[in-house]
Amino acid sequence: MSLQDRLDAFKLDFETKQAPPTVVAAFHKATADLIASKAIDRAIKVGDRIASFKLMDSDGALVDSAQLLAKGPLVVTFYRGVWCPYCNLDLQAIEAVADDIRSLGASLVAISPQTPSNSRKVKQQHGLSFSILSDEGGRVSAAFGLRFRLPDELVSIYKGFGVDLPVINGDPSWTLPMPARYVIARDGSIVYAEASPDYTRRPEPTELLPPLLRLRRASAA
Repeated sequence: MSLQDRLDAFKLDFETKQAPPTVVAAFHKATADLIASKAIDRAIKVGDRIASFKLMDSDGALVDSAQLLAKGPLVVTFYRGVWCPYCNLDLQAIEAVADDIRSLGASLVAISPQTPSNSRKVKQQHGLSFSILSDEGGRVSAAFGLRFRLPDELVSIYKGFGVDLPVINGDPSWTLPMPARYVIARDGSIVYAEASPDYTRRPEPTELLPPLLRLRRASAA
C-alpha cells in the first residue's frame, strides 16, 4: 500500500467515524482557505539556496546544516508534530527509505516546531533512525516560506482535541509549517522541492531517491 493510500484510509476513517461533520467541514475550509491564500507561493523552490540553520535535536545536540552539507547532500522534511497522525505516517514511510537515502551519501533530518522532548517521543514510538530537529519559534520554517498561522476556528477545535500547540511547541503563536520535503545539494541549492498546503496529501518518499542519484553521478563525473 502506498503512503497516500494509507493517508486516505486514515482520513476516511477519521471523517466518517471519529469527527463530527462540523469539525470535518472546518478542517476542509481551513485547507481550502490556505490553498486560496497562495501561501505556498512563498515556499522556496528548486534552484533557490537555503539559509544555513542550527537546531537542537531530540537529545539536546546542536545540528548545523553547514556541517551536514560539508559531508554530502541533505534531505529535509518538515513535520507538524507528534499530535498529527498524517505526519507520523509520513515519517514512518520516510524511515522505510532512510537507508537508501544514506546509501546515496545524503544526511536526513526532520524539522518540527515541537519541543525536543516531543521529538524524542516520536523517535521512540516509531523507531526512527534520523534526527528530528526542534525549530523553536518556527524560524527555519519561516525562512523556507512554510510557516502559517492556524485560523481561530481550528485553534478552538485543536484545543477541544487536547492539542495545545503552545505547550507542545513551547510557543504561543499557534503557527505550523506546511508539510514539505527538500533535497539540498552540497552548495546549499535545492534540487528537489515538494510542499503542500493540504497536510493530507504527501508524495511517495521514493521520489527523494532519483535527485540524490543524479547528485551522486554528477559528483563522480
